Amino acid sequence: MFEKFDQANYHQLCDLSGSLHPELQLILDRYGYPPFWSRPNTFESLVHIILEQQVSLASALAALNKLKEKIKEVTPARFLLLTDQELRDCYFSRQKTAYVRHLAENIVSGELSLSEMEEMDDRTIRNQLKSIKGIGDWTVDIYLIFMLHHRDIFPIGDLAAVNSLKKVKGLVTGVTKEEVLLEADQFKPYRTIATMILWHAYLAERKQK
Repeated sequence: MFEKFDQANYHQLCDLSGSLHPELQLILDRYGYPPFWSRPNTFESLVHIILEQQVSLASALAALNKLKEKIKEVTPARFLLLTDQELRDCYFSRQKTAYVRHLAENIVSGELSLSEMEEMDDRTIRNQLKSIKGIGDWTVDIYLIFMLHHRDIFPIGDLAAVNSLKKVKGLVTGVTKEEVLLEADQFKPYRTIATMILWHAYLAERKQK
């Protein structure tokens, strides 16, 4: 059975992770607790994650804000009323337009229910979401971490998390994906909490530079 974390036990789980892994404790000592990154389990949040695929967070947020300006409430039904040109005006690429339309259609038809996912395990959620065009493992991982708060996820497709892990573990540049996953497995059953701490270090170090 999957386990979740919430704002009430977040710092406690950070402390536990630090006590089990000295490299995470060093980050906590240096930078304090990571923010409790969270988004509501809504269509809008999932659109936001799709917009963040392979672009800067600022670009994704600009597109989301433009969309909200246009339709006020970001719902599947309202999204489906927009033309290609209207979505281009909201900074949506042709690809992202197709992805979000497919997602919206699946929710409107009842094929996909975000609220029902709150009671599903990781594998079931991954299979359901990956059946949607344009949703791959990275998008599912971010959804599981930010929106459903599952405790044991490491987003192998996330460069910031992977680079931060490589740095704290002293891994060489050419290390394989499999070797990175093996290192991340040491943080089970709290890989999500470790990821939050690793992201925190990555962002703090970039800010210092």
